Amino acid sequence: MVAVGRPLEAQEIDDPEPRAGEVRVRVRAAGICHSDAHYRSGLSPTSHLPLTLGHEIAGVVDRLGPGVTSHREGDRVCLHYVLSCGACAECANGREMFCERYAMLGHHTDGGFAEFVVVPARNAISLPEEISFEHGAVLMCSSATALHALRRARFRAGESVAVFGLGGLGISAIQLAQALGARAVYAVDLREDRLATAKRLGAIPVNATACVPAERIRALVGRGVDVALELVGLPETMRQALLSLGPHGRAALVGLSNRKLEINPYRELLGPEAELIGVNDHLREELLELIELARNGALDLTPVVTRSVRLHASTINDVLDELDAFRAEVRTVIVME
Repeated sequence: MVAVGRPLEAQEIDDPEPRAGEVRVRVRAAGICHSDAHYRSGLSPTSHLPLTLGHEIAGVVDRLGPGVTSHREGDRVCLHYVLSCGACAECANGREMFCERYAMLGHHTDGGFAEFVVVPARNAISLPEEISFEHGAVLMCSSATALHALRRARFRAGESVAVFGLGGLGISAIQLAQALGARAVYAVDLREDRLATAKRLGAIPVNATACVPAERIRALVGRGVDVALELVGLPETMRQALLSLGPHGRAALVGLSNRKLEINPYRELLGPEAELIGVNDHLREELLELIELARNGALDLTPVVTRSVRLHASTINDVLDELDAFRAEVRTVIVME
């Protein structure tokens, strides 16, 4: 990325070298996330330019920096994109995304739309042979953020869940809610193909082109759902997520937006004692849980990774354009041999 609002460019840069405590990873797969489109558009500013984007990354350890004993060259890894110090008060309290020295791969430091990337050794997490590089890459954001949203919403087994938006996060969220014991999952989207996928996964599809989703969900549930996940980033879907809640319901907002959200505090928040909860990033420990869920088959990422492309600027820009227009595949992954 060379400038806000301009297409990404292919450039030759020097191979990065790992410093003490770091590893270099040869990238094998990198997911193209909606956040990457937000960085390109300037909705979520980057720290500097030029910058290599890409924060959903999996690959093979290629070189060890001085002092690294936790990894070996050739290890299969996926990369935790939150770079934190591990020592400040926020890190000690399990809130690494608020670290005093927080940075994010592909947002503040060079990411995975390249052949190599360097990260602290603790950010390179072992990827079992049973999980492909493509699936390992999307675990690092799509699935991880969905799990963190459920945790932030204090989801408990036996509760009902509404998922607004069936992209990479939404398809993962359906399966994670089910794996964690959801009584029922209601899946909301505009596209019939995504709704059909949700139905195959056991969710109850709600076509937003044919009804008012919150009204439909409340009619199906009775008093509304316990938890709603908003994964789109539009005020309209945020309102629908809030209005789909029953008493003491919790709506977790994940999708990025810079548009204002209007609510009726008495009728929509105070009366039902509902909650609006912000969701940002995820935790390293959640990635370990996710990898085990994927390894044992509770989380199937086959319907999440719907397209693979090569590392070409024009192709990546086309995908980002599709994401900007909300007409992209569930998740497109760059694959490198």
